[in-house]
Amino acid sequence: MKTWTFFLAGLAVGALTFGAARLTGNDYVFFAGYVVLQSVVLATAWNILGGYTGYVNFGSSAFFAVGAYTTVFFYKTFPMPVPLLVLCGGVVSGIIGLGMGYLTLRLRGAFFAIATIALLVVLQTLIVNWTYVGGSRGAYIIRPQSVPLLGSYIQYLFLIMLTLAVVAVTCARLIERSQLGFGFAAIRDDEMAAEASGVPTLKLKLIATTISGAFMGMAGAPFPYYISYLQPSSAFVLDYSVNAIAMSMIGGTSTWLGPVIGALLLGTLQQVASVTASPAVNLLIVGLLLIFFVIVAPNGIVGLAQSLRARMRR
Repeated sequence: MKTWTFFLAGLAVGALTFGAARLTGNDYVFFAGYVVLQSVVLATAWNILGGYTGYVNFGSSAFFAVGAYTTVFFYKTFPMPVPLLVLCGGVVSGIIGLGMGYLTLRLRGAFFAIATIALLVVLQTLIVNWTYVGGSRGAYIIRPQSVPLLGSYIQYLFLIMLTLAVVAVTCARLIERSQLGFGFAAIRDDEMAAEASGVPTLKLKLIATTISGAFMGMAGAPFPYYISYLQPSSAFVLDYSVNAIAMSMIGGTSTWLGPVIGALLLGTLQQVASVTASPAVNLLIVGLLLIFFVIVAPNGIVGLAQSLRARMRR
């Protein structure tokens, strides 16, 4: 399937999803659905660097928070529509991703992962001490009660995140099937051999960190309007980083489909647990599912399905 066909098919599925959600007549569906779609974008973005390229990033929440605080900055300086804020958040986070890549991508393995955690701590410290965007006190975002045509504002945010999810997944699929994706795979499989074969490894890794960071920032940009009150502890929370990694690993990191499946599965379970039990159960669900899939299906759901299909053909 060609990229544009896939994109249009994704928009069609998104339109059906949005229509079905509206038929329920319950705004909670949009509140919960927004979080699940946000997880799809974060997991897909993480997989571009962590799955395709093989560099494990524990700083997803840093890029997410940068996108969120970009919105707070423009909200106080020059208010603009949320779709434009999403683009601004993506640009700022992409630039930080490029800078992070330039400074840290010469590190490998655990050293790179530790460097991404250090980035998270540094950015959080800067935000805590930046009083213009609220600092440690946080910042209030007054969102409209409704928007034309759609009505409820949460439906508007849901639609924005739904569109962003389609764009992110389409981009990941395009990368996977392109020369860029083949270069990422070469780095993941054996970086030294790829470099010896003439693959511009540093350049490709910088591209991966930029794209990954940009989509994480885009996912965070509408968050202040969703939550209404943003503080560092709610934006820089490590849960976003853990979930992005877990969702990709549970679904499978070797393809664009894996993070989507993992995010839909884990995100839905977490939302159900938040309502029926307690939000504190979410990390327990993540841990149990990770243990299960590491033992039963180390390549994720997609890898398990591929191995079962290969057995059936024999």
